[in-house]
Amino acid sequence: MLNVLAGNCICWINTVCYTSIINNFPFDPQVAVGLATSYVGLSAKIYTDIVDVLSSSSSDATSRAKNYLLLNSILPLIVSLVTTPMLLKDVVSNKDTKADKAVQSGFTLMFFVTIVTGIYSIIGSLGWKIVESPWLYAVGLAVLLILIPLMIPLGLRVGGFIKICNLSMEGDHVSANSTDDNKEVVMEMKELEKVVAQDSSISVTGSDDSIGSCTSSSREEIGVKLMVRRLEFWLYFFVYMFGSTLGLVFMNNLGQIAESRGQSSATTSSLVSLSSAFCFFGRLLPSLLHHFSGNKYMISTTTSIATLMAPISAAFYLLAFNSGIVSLYISTVVIGLCIGSFTSISVSATTELFGTKNFSINHNIVVGNIPIGSFVFGTGAALLYEKNKKSNHMMNMTNICMGAECYNITFIIWGCISLLGTLLAFVLHLRTRKFYQQKQLR
Repeated sequence: MLNVLAGNCICWINTVCYTSIINNFPFDPQVAVGLATSYVGLSAKIYTDIVDVLSSSSSDATSRAKNYLLLNSILPLIVSLVTTPMLLKDVVSNKDTKADKAVQSGFTLMFFVTIVTGIYSIIGSLGWKIVESPWLYAVGLAVLLILIPLMIPLGLRVGGFIKICNLSMEGDHVSANSTDDNKEVVMEMKELEKVVAQDSSISVTGSDDSIGSCTSSSREEIGVKLMVRRLEFWLYFFVYMFGSTLGLVFMNNLGQIAESRGQSSATTSSLVSLSSAFCFFGRLLPSLLHHFSGNKYMISTTTSIATLMAPISAAFYLLAFNSGIVSLYISTVVIGLCIGSFTSISVSATTELFGTKNFSINHNIVVGNIPIGSFVFGTGAALLYEKNKKSNHMMNMTNICMGAECYNITFIIWGCISLLGTLLAFVLHLRTRKFYQQKQLR
């Protein structure tokens, strides 16, 4: 709730949520973070649906804008006050087999609910009528978004409590009928403990080397001052800027790009909805694969980042050399999917590269590339757009640049930048390869 309704892509609130997730799910942080970040993509849609309900009787755009701003100021405060007591105390889960199975079952159910929620929201964004009333649509989204996710952990708790009660009743019944057998069992257990103690002392003295190797293979917890001196930080910082941040700039300019290519407002709206949809499922995809594949097909985080960077570069070059509507749709899908996956993976990358102790500060510094990159790339694209509009006389009566040439140079530059980011990601992979190999051996 805090991440979706209060975070609304606000970096520091999202970071607080990520920190809480890492503390509460130390054995499955990537899965939990992936689920949480996927819901962030629905924040704007949820706020819009609430405004639709509140402003159903008024079609005034100014009134709707005021309601939207008022909701953005009130709802995060209310949700923060409600969720703060829950976040003050981290309940770290034990690595118990039965408890772990319950958590895995809960994650599986949450994946199903999240996918259904995303499809439900996307259908509404595309203008397809599920229900006629905006109020009923908002209620359905609230049930999928809040009620069902809250019922899943409650259901698991109740199920676990019932099992404990049943086991305790069976244990009392057995202990009442087998007091004599227990004495023999206790004697056998004492003898077994002696043997295990002897074996463990031998194994501990004989495995000093393995313990040392495991310790050396784990990333040390480092602070900000040490982090900014590391080459890995700057590689990761610029890879993030040249990949995910550059993709966000493309998404922000998607409406103008479609408009410059002569597309209708309906096509532009469908492109924006499509980008949001694939960004949503992109955020969910890494955790989904990690959850169902486990450690069988696990690849390193830096390898995943390098794999995501290459399609972004290819999508920009496709836009530069093909002005068709199909290429625009394909590039939008590819970029949306890749930047969504990148955002989900970045949390795991920060913890693996720089540790979890100072995660909140370290990750906020890493994502500081977003405003910097957005300003640089966005301003550069705007300047080139204005230059092409004046030099090539492609301006129409509404002062809009028309033609594929309006963004061609921009796409070529963005393609080169993302290609450079791909090379930097490959260098980062090479520098961290030994660490991930040792991690897999453990």
